[in-house]
Amino acid sequence: MEAIIISVLKQAMIAGTPLLLGTVGEIICERSGILNLGVEGVMSVGAVVAFIVTYTTGHPWLGFIAAVAAGMAISLIHAFASITLQANQVVSGLALTMIGLGFSGMLGKPYVGKPLTIKINSFAIPYLSDIPVAGQVLFNQTPFFYMSVILALAAWFFLERTRPGIQVRSTGENPQATETQGVNVSLIRYMSVIAGGAFSAMAGAHLSTSYSSSWIEGMTAGRGWIVIALTIFSLWNPVRAIWVSFLFGGIFVLQYLLQPLGISPNFLAMLPYVATLVILLVISLKDSKRLNAPAMLGEPYKRGER
Repeated sequence: MEAIIISVLKQAMIAGTPLLLGTVGEIICERSGILNLGVEGVMSVGAVVAFIVTYTTGHPWLGFIAAVAAGMAISLIHAFASITLQANQVVSGLALTMIGLGFSGMLGKPYVGKPLTIKINSFAIPYLSDIPVAGQVLFNQTPFFYMSVILALAAWFFLERTRPGIQVRSTGENPQATETQGVNVSLIRYMSVIAGGAFSAMAGAHLSTSYSSSWIEGMTAGRGWIVIALTIFSLWNPVRAIWVSFLFGGIFVLQYLLQPLGISPNFLAMLPYVATLVILLVISLKDSKRLNAPAMLGEPYKRGER
């Protein structure tokens, strides 16, 4: 029984890792006042670039670096449209998703079904992995898991305890007041969107170089949309995003646990998305101010306006 519990919890951590990476990136982006609905597209680009570079070179970490660079580059499209051109951020984000999905589908088509000869596998941290239950669940994971937790904690510290982080938050709350302090609001927002793209690309790289055994079409499977919901559910707090993401990782694993009971596989595959809709419904009934939403989220800002 203990082995089953350890296995389920460990798989929940693995499934929740890309959700945590994407959520932390979206939190940083939205804290600056920019709504990015293009997470799914950026995640897809990160996944396909990481896979192709790893497949070609045999170096998964080189694939990881390439994925991050690609995620940052494609995020510039949304940044330019929503910040410089002051386009509708919802439309721009949706366009980014379509571009990313189309781009990944085109590049990934020749690699469908092909496995990687080398992947980023889990490794046990000495001594800590020997702790009963918790050791195998928390300290015998892939580098992506450790990275996601560390980056979430670092993001919280950055946003809450550093001057640049406070500038990011103030840009999302009151860009006019922030500008009077000599802060370049556009630059802060650009950097936040690019950082969000890097995190989303990391999530995609995890899926293609660690989580999946081979390249498949639609590898992200709607995780980008779940990330957007988890950003709200976590109240734009990176630390809260940790347990929220792994909770949803558990919901992903639950569908496999319930299959032996004879429940329809199609229904079970819906569980993560049904849970997402339920959470969004509950959240929509509450006051956005009480939810700690950035006051200027989704609102364009022109430098010099008062």
